[in-house]
Amino acid sequence: MTKYYKILRVLDYLRMNFARELLEWYNIYKRDLPWRRTKDPYKIWLSEIILQQTRVDQGNAYYHAFIEKYPDVFALANADQEEVLKLWQGLGYYSRARNLHFASQEIVKLYAGNFPNDHKQVLKLKGIGEYTAAAICSIAYNQPYPVIDGNVFRVLSRVFGISAPIDTTTGKKEFKQLAEELMHQKECGAYNQALMDFGAIQCTPKKPNCSTCPFNESCYAYNNDQISVLPIKLKKIKQRERHFHYLLLEHNDHIYLNKRREKDIWQGLYELPLIETEKATATKQILNNQSIFKGNLKKNLSLCEVSKLYTHQLTHQKIFAQFYWIKIADEIEPLSPYLKVNKKDIYKFAVPKLVERYLYNWLENS
Repeated sequence: MTKYYKILRVLDYLRMNFARELLEWYNIYKRDLPWRRTKDPYKIWLSEIILQQTRVDQGNAYYHAFIEKYPDVFALANADQEEVLKLWQGLGYYSRARNLHFASQEIVKLYAGNFPNDHKQVLKLKGIGEYTAAAICSIAYNQPYPVIDGNVFRVLSRVFGISAPIDTTTGKKEFKQLAEELMHQKECGAYNQALMDFGAIQCTPKKPNCSTCPFNESCYAYNNDQISVLPIKLKKIKQRERHFHYLLLEHNDHIYLNKRREKDIWQGLYELPLIETEKATATKQILNNQSIFKGNLKKNLSLCEVSKLYTHQLTHQKIFAQFYWIKIADEIEPLSPYLKVNKKDIYKFAVPKLVERYLYNWLENS
């Protein structure tokens, strides 16, 4: 028997038995998560949106908070968007919260509050892509749509020895075809959750637990020293560097806030008045900025503090930020277009994590 023929026999065995062995593993090691105790598509959808770009241990608390405040889609649809963003504060990727709120209103308007059970209709909802639609339809309705995310790419590439890059059209097509072939037709939701858990617990990105893996005898990566190689990704994320200079302008018991309205990061959230520069800039230049410090205002200012340099990492951006605590001595006309608010009311506003790190600490010590 040739080596090539042996490989084919192993792959045939894997294809026939992968789902069964995966479900056996899942029945022993599955994580006890609150959204797995329900078939309510609203709750499953909410959990899937929260868990995009978020660890399970962090998302768990947010899930409970949302369910408590918005127990059904009607409650979420009737909520004010700023209220939703405030509850989302700290999770990042705030477009998820805006899309979640918009989609809840779509469900109420188009489907009388009943979450659609048709895969195509689910895909049309704002903020729902192939992965989320597959997760909802398989878990809530037991429909045979395989989920394909980073965990799934990693497991399938290692076990079956797929070298096609996961960030190419060809590669994605190959993985989707295999995922559909392996899909358990009777236990669709359990199978998808098993595959996600297997990637999160067993076949981890670094130091996977291969010694207890049910597939270690047939896993291509394990038997060919390819664990650190697979999956293959061609493109590197291009990162943009940005320099933010935040102005904490204090007058008596009030400070100024700015609402981000542009189609940029943190749209709809509040922050301090901002001066953005292309590179690191001296404090003197910031205080000479004519767009904010103009007229008689400059004469009434006293600089109290320049913070340390904060760094904030996003997927495609790295932000370097400093905060300038400035007191305004005399009563002046409100600074347009900023919102003047009492310090005790700051906690009511949804702010980015970067601003929260400095501002909340300042509030506690001021």
